[in-house]
Amino acid sequence: MSDQEILEQTRHWLEKAVIGLNLCPFAKAVYVKNQVRLVVSHARHADDLLEELDSELDLLASTPSDEIDTTLLIHPTLFDNFLDFNDFMEIADDVVIEHALEGVVQLASFHPGFQFEGTEPDAISNYTNRAPFAMLHLLREESIARAVQAFPEAEAIFEENIKTLEKLGHTGWRALGLNS
Repeated sequence: MSDQEILEQTRHWLEKAVIGLNLCPFAKAVYVKNQVRLVVSHARHADDLLEELDSELDLLASTPSDEIDTTLLIHPTLFDNFLDFNDFMEIADDVVIEHALEGVVQLASFHPGFQFEGTEPDAISNYTNRAPFAMLHLLREESIARAVQAFPEAEAIFEENIKTLEKLGHTGWRALGLNS
């Protein structure tokens, strides 16, 4: 799959699911301002991906938020298994600490096989964090704080997302052109 195809699928997911279903009420503003950096990784090993994460953290920390507010580091092939990716996230979080960016940048994760603990693999609630590819989402804490001020009941987003997906169901998800 070409980088262009990967980026097109990622944008489709962002536009139809994340923004279209309002799974993240904060995403649209930065997306339409072109402040979301999308990076396709070609890392062949987890260590290579960690080096790319190093570079992206440095770039995000040194770039004004009105130029790059958030970054999606997309890896289409390295982590087929969600549990392996989930384990990798612990190491990735340590990289944020090593860069002295704890409290400045936080990581979120998306994966095609994302599964919340205690749920069945095909539970529609898992789709709140399902994406076409494994992704590391680098978020600025200051942006999160601004968003929470604008949306004071941010803790309710998760529950609303599950309700939205339960209404939509697997058939509705597929109708959006999203894989399930």
